[in-house]
Amino acid sequence: MKKSRSFALFCGIFFAVSSFCAALPQGYGSIKLGMSVEEVKAELKKNPDFGYRGDRDVSLSPQTKQVLIETDASKTGWSFFTRCWFQFVDDRLFSITLNLNEKKLDHVSVFETLSKKYGNPSSINPRRSAWEDQSVLMSLERPLTLKYLDNAKFKEMLGQSDVQKTAEEKSKEDFLESL
Repeated sequence: MKKSRSFALFCGIFFAVSSFCAALPQGYGSIKLGMSVEEVKAELKKNPDFGYRGDRDVSLSPQTKQVLIETDASKTGWSFFTRCWFQFVDDRLFSITLNLNEKKLDHVSVFETLSKKYGNPSSINPRRSAWEDQSVLMSLERPLTLKYLDNAKFKEMLGQSDVQKTAEEKSKEDFLESL
């Protein structure tokens, strides 16, 4: 009887705590990680805050066949963005980088808002705060950049990487583990 009461209490506390934090967003607004290039272009056209000017903002890397959309909203005067980048891997939106307008927003306000909405960051240092789940890595970087990354695809790409750690990196890792 005590075990079932303890389990019920644990479940109640878990659901109460977890209900305070929203799930991490899959992107910003109507632009979601995993969308195609054409879908993202269509959404950018609908929202003038990004400063999207059409296909002239789209580039293709011939070596990797990765598409990048770069927008400039700094001249609009009303936008909370300055520059934005939308990177595609395997024809799907892989990362969103939003440089926020420092004349309209500040790092502390954005950090506090994200923390209230999504809970404490999973990692934090003086340059970057990050919230992470299985599908999304969202980070707030200094001075004022918000990034969304397809975490599953990122981990897959890391696993496929043939890059070996340098002797210096391995030495540093060994030292830190010995602490």
